[in-house]
Amino acid sequence: MSLPSFAIPGQLLGPASKYTAGPGTHIQNSQLCASILGPVVEALPSPPKGLKASSAKPVTAKPVLSISRSVNPSAESSTLTNVLPEVDAAVLARVTRIAPRQATVAILVVADTVCADDFQGVIRAQDVRATEKDKVKIISSFRPGDIVRAQVISLGDQSNYYLSTASNHLGVVMATSEAGNAMYPISWKEFKDPATGVTEPRKVAKPF
Repeated sequence: MSLPSFAIPGQLLGPASKYTAGPGTHIQNSQLCASILGPVVEALPSPPKGLKASSAKPVTAKPVLSISRSVNPSAESSTLTNVLPEVDAAVLARVTRIAPRQATVAILVVADTVCADDFQGVIRAQDVRATEKDKVKIISSFRPGDIVRAQVISLGDQSNYYLSTASNHLGVVMATSEAGNAMYPISWKEFKDPATGVTEPRKVAKPF
C-alpha cells in the first residue's frame, strides 16, 4: 500500500505496526487513519535531546505520519504540482457555489496529487446520483464549503470540468453545519451536527 500525498478524514494510511500516529491522524483497528483533510507528511522521529549523533544507536523507531493543515503552495511546495484532471480521474473538490441545476466546485486534488492551481468543475443535477435523477435537488445534495469526492466524466468546455458523484463511494466527505460545526454522516443522505443534533441533507460519500 503506497502512502498517499493527500488524505481525507477516515482514509487508511497504513498499519500501526509500521507507522507512528502524529498530529491529524488516529489509530483504528490497528490501522493509521487520517483525522483531517490535508497533505500527508512522513518524518523520522527525532533522537532524544542531549544524545550526540555520533553516539546515537541506529534508528529503529517507526516513521511518524501526520496530516498538515496547510495547503498553501509556499508552505507545501513539495506536494503541489500542475497536474491536469483527466477523464475517469478521482478528484477532491470544494463546493464554491450552488444553483438550482448544478454545483460549481474548485478541484483541489487529482488522484493523490495536490494541485498547485485550482481547476473549476461542475456537478450537474443529472450527475449527482445514479437513480431518480429527475428528483435530485442540488441544495439537498451540496452546500458551499463542502469537500466532495467525485470523478471526472468530461473535460467539458474551456472553463469547467464535468464531474459526477453518481456512485456510492462518491459525494460529500466533509461538511460544516449552518451553526459552523464539523458534521459526521449518519446515512447516505444526511450529516449530523454533534453539537446541536440537527441533521442536514447531503449526497454522502460511502466512508472508506
